[in-house]
Amino acid sequence: MVGGRARALPPRQLTDDPEAWPEQPSTDPAAEAVRHIARALAGVLRERGLSLRAVAEGSGVNRQVIADLLAGRSWPDIATVARLAAFTRAGLWPPPTADDRMRKH
Repeated sequence: MVGGRARALPPRQLTDDPEAWPEQPSTDPAAEAVRHIARALAGVLRERGLSLRAVAEGSGVNRQVIADLLAGRSWPDIATVARLAAFTRAGLWPPPTADDRMRKH
């Protein structure tokens, strides 16, 4: 799916097996970015023993917004990701790919 049609579905629905979110990769680049963010955030919460409530209070992001991001039910905006990254002090955004590193800017 390309453009607006893909965004009409939640990111988890853009995988071959939505029930396997966030472990199931997506061929949609935007859904794959959200999947990476969800996996990274879930890992930080697990490693540090943080609850959704603690992250919500610390980051200023609504607890349900965080839950929906983790479950792949929503498309987070950049402000949400930035607030979560700042609070957790973790790199949540996908790392650069080999193609990105080879591009000359």
